[in-house]
Amino acid sequence: MEPMNNPIPNLVIGTDTKVPIANGEYVTSINFDNAATTPPFFSVLKEINDFAPWYSSIHRGAGFKSKLSSDIYDHASCVVQDFVHADKDNDVVIFTKNASESINLLSNVLSQQTENQNVVLSTWMEHASNDLSWRDHFIVDYIEIDPWGRLSIKDLERKLIQYSGKVKLVTVTGASNVTGYINPIHEIAAIAHKYGAKIMVDGAQLVPHVLVDMMPANSPGHLDYLAFSAHKMYAPFGIGALVCPKTDFEKSRPFLHGGSTFRLYTHNQIEWLSPPRKNEAGTPNVMGVAALCAAIRTLSTLGMDKIFNHEKALYDYAAERMHRIPGIRFYSDTSKGDTISIIPFNMDNISHKCMAMILANESGIAARSGFFCAHPYCQRLLGLSEIDMEYYFNHLKAPLPGMVRVSLGLYNTFDEIDKFIDTLSLVSQNQEYYIHKYSGKE
Repeated sequence: MEPMNNPIPNLVIGTDTKVPIANGEYVTSINFDNAATTPPFFSVLKEINDFAPWYSSIHRGAGFKSKLSSDIYDHASCVVQDFVHADKDNDVVIFTKNASESINLLSNVLSQQTENQNVVLSTWMEHASNDLSWRDHFIVDYIEIDPWGRLSIKDLERKLIQYSGKVKLVTVTGASNVTGYINPIHEIAAIAHKYGAKIMVDGAQLVPHVLVDMMPANSPGHLDYLAFSAHKMYAPFGIGALVCPKTDFEKSRPFLHGGSTFRLYTHNQIEWLSPPRKNEAGTPNVMGVAALCAAIRTLSTLGMDKIFNHEKALYDYAAERMHRIPGIRFYSDTSKGDTISIIPFNMDNISHKCMAMILANESGIAARSGFFCAHPYCQRLLGLSEIDMEYYFNHLKAPLPGMVRVSLGLYNTFDEIDKFIDTLSLVSQNQEYYIHKYSGKE
């Protein structure tokens, strides 16, 4: 397709920042590492600055600022619920530091309610946060993927049948942070519910790019739990959220103990507050919550469908041009539309670390290389065996394998992709020069 003008205005901070490159010049930085974290919206920083004079403690002070801060914090739950179409009669919002803490919180709470359901089904495509968080509390098994890395729905149902009612939870990424694949979460939810299990969606990569609908609690496709992080949706101020049924948290012990979690306690007994209050120990990140709400308002004003379509156009343009470059090896199927704007790749003869350094040092392009905190998934995509992985465990100084990841955001442009493609083409045509230039610098 031909490049088009960027249909989404310049809304984020830092797009005109100059960074140094290898020849000593300064060039405008290009951020293609949005899957890791995004820059803040201007609207988010404005919200922080406007709110700062009124910031105070919440749920405990009698002063005007304290009451105002409490109102802003409490209203934020409604903002989040509306954004993800949560069931307000059923679900509450617990604010955390990030999606990782949300998932760890959920794992701790559900482990107190195991009964005969002591199995969690994760998948081969998960981020570490949605794998390691479950291992201490549950038997964890992994839903298979196909050769291109897509989730096997048949294996999901096969495992649910195999465990015969012992699966408490199916936990799955809404969109992969490695390949960008969007999973059919409502179909997965309906299958999980059919066999008496609940579903948790790691929405860290999904929520910033796709309109999410948790659906009513009585719907087969209802999402029981949803976790996401504000720092991946243009509000990098240390806040995350877990949207969950209130009833699941009412009878459980809090994950963290501390101030603001109880109505009354003595040395002998404790009366906990109702969720979410008892699950938000200590002074909460009110500034982060204000930032998240500002980001949600901006995303909603732009329209999630418009955002997805723009990012998909960028993705298709980049992938089509990358396919023309000799030596590029893809680790995802770029021919189908079920993906957010992430492209994992390598170039023959050049290590992933070297390629990331070349992009940064030659053109000011920030990409990421490695395993992206999803080691088993990348292991599969790279075709590495358990014996191969054992080698790296036993040889600490051996360079680790990996791939390069380009992840696009709503503010990226076709001109930036052109510069990226030009750099890749130059490297492909002059491999020996760049290998020699960057050898020993990894």
